[in-house]
Amino acid sequence: MAVTFAQRRRWLKGAAAVAAAVAAAPIAALFTASVLAADSADEVTIKVIAKRFQYEPNEIKLKAGTIAVLEITSLDFVHGMNIPDLKTRADLPPGRVTKVRVKFDRPGEYAFLCDNFCGDGHEEMSGKFVVV
Repeated sequence: MAVTFAQRRRWLKGAAAVAAAVAAAPIAALFTASVLAADSADEVTIKVIAKRFQYEPNEIKLKAGTIAVLEITSLDFVHGMNIPDLKTRADLPPGRVTKVRVKFDRPGEYAFLCDNFCGDGHEEMSGKFVVV
C-alpha cells in the first residue's frame, strides 16, 4: 500500500509536534521520572518518548500499589514496549500516543524493552521501573 502525500504530511506534523514538546522539556526530567503515590489506589499518568535507541525517561520510580498509565509516543519507528515480568506489551506507531495501563503490586525492579527490531542500537533500548 502506497503512502500518499497527505498521509506523509500528517505524520510529519504529528512527529514535529512531539519533537517540539520533547525539546521544551527539561533535560534531567527526560531520563528519570519519580512518582511516589501517596495512596495505594492512586493512578498516575507517565509520558514516555520512544526513539532510536532509547526511552525517555528510561528509569521510572513508583510506589508499590500504583497503577501507571503510560502514554508512550514513538518519534521515528514502530517500536515496541515490552514489560516481560508483567506479561505486558504494545506496539508504538510513530506520531501516536499509545496508552498502556499497568499495576505495580510489589516492590522490585521491572525491566522494559523495545521488542521490535529498530536498528544497530536496538539491544540497548531498555529501561526499568523501580517500585518501592
